Amino acid sequence: MRALLFAGQGSQRRGMGADVFDAYPQHCALADDILGYSIRDLCLRDEGDRLRLTRYAQPALFTVHALSYLAWREQHGEPDILAGHSLGELNALTAAGVFDLDTGLRLVAERGRLMGEADGGAMAAVVGAGLNRVEEVLAAAGRADVEIANDNSATQVVISGSPAGVAAAGALLTAADPGIRCVPLPVSAAFHSRDMAPAAESFARLLAGTVAGQPRVPVVANVSARPYPMGGVVADLLGPQIRSRVRWAESMAWLIDAGVTEVAEIGRGRVLTGFWREALAAHVPARKPKPAAGPAPNPAAGPAPKPGAGTRTGIGSARFREVYATRHAYLTGSMYQGIASTDLVVRMARAGLFGFFGAGGLSLDRIEKALADIKGRVPAGAAFGMNLLHDMSDAALEEATVDLYLKHGVRHVEAAAFTRVTPGLVRFRATGAHRAPDGRPVARNQVLAKVSRPEVARQFLAPPPAGMLTALVAAGALTPDEAAAAADLPVAGDLCVESDSGGHTDGGVALALVPTLLRLRDGVPAPAGGEPVRVGAAGGIGTPEAVAACFLLGADFVLTGSINQCTPQAGTSDAVKDLLAGLDVQDVGYAPAGDLFELGSRVQVVRRGTMFAARGNQLYELYRRHTGLDDIDAGTRGALERTVFRRSLDDVWRAVEQHYRDTGRTAEFRAAAGDPRRRMALTFKWYFAESTRAALTGDSGNAANFQIHCGPAMGAFNRVVEGTAMQSWRHRDVDAIADLLMTGAAALLSSGSAPAEPHPAHERDDLRWTSTALPQPLSIR
Repeated sequence: MRALLFAGQGSQRRGMGADVFDAYPQHCALADDILGYSIRDLCLRDEGDRLRLTRYAQPALFTVHALSYLAWREQHGEPDILAGHSLGELNALTAAGVFDLDTGLRLVAERGRLMGEADGGAMAAVVGAGLNRVEEVLAAAGRADVEIANDNSATQVVISGSPAGVAAAGALLTAADPGIRCVPLPVSAAFHSRDMAPAAESFARLLAGTVAGQPRVPVVANVSARPYPMGGVVADLLGPQIRSRVRWAESMAWLIDAGVTEVAEIGRGRVLTGFWREALAAHVPARKPKPAAGPAPNPAAGPAPKPGAGTRTGIGSARFREVYATRHAYLTGSMYQGIASTDLVVRMARAGLFGFFGAGGLSLDRIEKALADIKGRVPAGAAFGMNLLHDMSDAALEEATVDLYLKHGVRHVEAAAFTRVTPGLVRFRATGAHRAPDGRPVARNQVLAKVSRPEVARQFLAPPPAGMLTALVAAGALTPDEAAAAADLPVAGDLCVESDSGGHTDGGVALALVPTLLRLRDGVPAPAGGEPVRVGAAGGIGTPEAVAACFLLGADFVLTGSINQCTPQAGTSDAVKDLLAGLDVQDVGYAPAGDLFELGSRVQVVRRGTMFAARGNQLYELYRRHTGLDDIDAGTRGALERTVFRRSLDDVWRAVEQHYRDTGRTAEFRAAAGDPRRRMALTFKWYFAESTRAALTGDSGNAANFQIHCGPAMGAFNRVVEGTAMQSWRHRDVDAIADLLMTGAAALLSSGSAPAEPHPAHERDDLRWTSTALPQPLSIR
């Protein structure tokens, strides 16, 4: 496989383009018209030494490299993968069809102008030291005014910042090791540093209004060291590139893992080719691990998929990917109250991925509207799923929800909170079940059961109880043929082992649960026909390492939850997303579950920035110790009314009464009115409903009571994307998160290593200096 690399600023020289201008006169005329001056005269004569100025150098280089690519392509055909160093990335995107030449040149002209207006900074090439060594020295010196601009190779890094900071850092580095050389670069600004933030913001606004296509050939982004995701927004990675580190060394390593064996370079000299050779020499050869299931994993993401297909990793169960029509053995789980929104599900489907809608806690009317919305927007042939949340106190709602799903042709449900197999769930699974021509039982509908206990998992691994099938046939809910086929099928086609997750959780440990349930699956006699039940993992998954660990444990797929509510597509408030994006792994805790309050069931929630966990636990302790509200002392009751409920308990009770009347459950309410302890429970449960509402709507006046279900995976993910475009939740599209985690996990599994910072979607910045031909700067910006 061959990759084509485009050099960046720093490779310009007088006389460049002489070999291509005559071959493409129409392209030159277009450039002249856009720029307002002769591109040929600028490059061949450079009167006034204008090529040293960023505003002229960037459009000149872009044009010459674009024409050089056309000539190269005529001789060699299209490459398999493209990459460009800083400015060269725009050439790569144009070559891939994301921009036409007109659009690309207009963008570059504005980029050169914005960067050329910056002033007051400095840069230096550090030769003879790699990224870790440079960062170590800078950290020890406490130089916060100096950043890594380019990570070019194992022996070359570029630093950027204030003139005093760069000079001091250079002195520290050379003093630390006599083999290190620091060469000041002839620039007037600190490119690829925080000083470029205003230019990056202006350029991002320009990109937001620019029409961009999807790359027909994968383009490796500087800020992520991974290909631009299919279906993604180009501006999300290209916008922050000006102020971000160029992760060139990582990009070269990714190319190697992806199977690239040959590179060609567009630009002066062969500096990028030298970086490639250095990466080859230093790279640890990939070794194939024992696959968890399905085919052996591809390195990272492999060659480009067809447009619209996106990156495919190949790790996990191939059959799972087929059944769920997804390019990764990866799902987004349902988050209640529509937090796993229709937008989230549609975004996943359009990216060739699979998501479940969060139907839990919603009325049937809202669920039906969500179904209509999803079905109207997902591409033909795409798959999606719906949550089916078990409610021990309302079997009628479960049955009505199943009716709704069957009416709308839903084929996949995520069965959550089930402690036993129910008639409604069996009816969904068995509807449409039939025998193939060879006699094998075939299920039309798929059930993915979330479990954390072996005794529950055992029920889903077995066929439905015979008596239940008989009763469903007698009631006319199933045909005899459906029941006969279902009798030879497990209730669930997939088990998802739920460990230390957000929301309802038993606090299980994946390292113990996944192998245990895999052994249980392998030890339970398989139904007479059909296919084996697949076992996946959920809970605590927020890093590529966690994903890789799940597959090493033997999981067929993974399912994520907490991290997806901090995305533009999640159906919760911006205030909640702002809070989530700042969490660390220790910022979650446990609180009572509002729906199972009396039983002492717990949920895992955010505790940083909100008092919900503390106040919820206080309410449960009061409920546990008292016989009724009148048993609570006046001081405590007053404090509850002021801080927790923010209204009198009598007003709360009136609101509870109205709610039960509105939902047609007056009998249940009347029974509670004569039972002081039950009345206390319903009053306290109002707080849990109100705290959820406040979080979903972003009620700023009630932020201290936000109830946000979340596990430590959120903090772990924040660490992964720290300092990248995805540090902002506005750049965390759910499909981009999926690609980040899965391609990162694939790279770890294929290399057999698990580095502390794989950062498969981090930003890096762009600067290079040749270690063999000082002082020739290359691709400074």
